[in-house]
Amino acid sequence: MALLLREAIGDSLRRTRVSQSRTLREVSNSARVSLGYLSEVERGRKEASSELLAAICDALAVPLSDVLVDVSETLATKKNAPALGRPVANSGVTSSGASASASGSPTIARDTRVVIPAPNARRLAAA
Repeated sequence: MALLLREAIGDSLRRTRVSQSRTLREVSNSARVSLGYLSEVERGRKEASSELLAAICDALAVPLSDVLVDVSETLATKKNAPALGRPVANSGVTSSGASASASGSPTIARDTRVVIPAPNARRLAAA
């Protein structure tokens, strides 16, 4: 069974909270979220809105971006997505971050980041 995004987010939030030796009650009070709802988010049973995630991250004093990177790495190591640094399907396209592995398939360096630019209003109007 595939790991869901909400489960990975919940796991990351719980690991962060536990590593700080904080209780659900402390974090829920600080984030102004009900204890039960925070528990459901941590267990991956509730989808947290971006506002709720921001409030929880503020209460944990951790940037939301750090949580999302942790979630991304967790999902990449699961069977949901190929892990970084492992061979990827050869699409015939090479990039500066790709190199050939022993099997001849390209691999992506672990420190490679993909940036997707925001849509440009002029390009959207022209389309």
